Amino acid sequence: MTTQKSVVEKKESKEIAFVDYIIRRCKQEGGTRAQLSRADNPSTEYQSWDILAGFHVHLDWEDQRLPYALIAAAIARGKVEKNGALGVGSAIARCYANGNQSDQAKMKLRRLLACDTTAEACRIMRPLISLVFSRGITHLDYAALLKDLLLFHWDTHQTRIKSRWAQEFYGKSEQQEGAAHE
Repeated sequence: MTTQKSVVEKKESKEIAFVDYIIRRCKQEGGTRAQLSRADNPSTEYQSWDILAGFHVHLDWEDQRLPYALIAAAIARGKVEKNGALGVGSAIARCYANGNQSDQAKMKLRRLLACDTTAEACRIMRPLISLVFSRGITHLDYAALLKDLLLFHWDTHQTRIKSRWAQEFYGKSEQQEGAAHE
């Protein structure tokens, strides 16, 4: 019998394995990097399907295909060397001189938090990732972002994911909040 914890561990390891696999493939094969760079464009996304299918991604399920395609394209375009540790909320704040006090940064975060579907979140995430890369930030936690996007279609997870992104943006971790209330 499989426990809930072992199922979660499997999912985490699959996301990390995918990110590591894509990084390795992009380093080894320039053609793969070019192929995956086109994965987040709806009209050329199909060019990455052989790689995604090889990793057992269900291509006919948009809530799974789009997150994998987005992360693969981000890794390829950003010429990422390894999975980072920076969350999406923190990355958005770091793109602006005033950090989380910037009106533009707040607007970007609010637009992301307004997403209701995985497809919409992936569509909004594309230009955010481009913005992050344009500011020289490539050390996102791609495995965690992939996991978030894969769970985004579940209402029970969506609120938690959005609140974590907001906490990252405003720089308040749950641990800091607990200390502030003591």
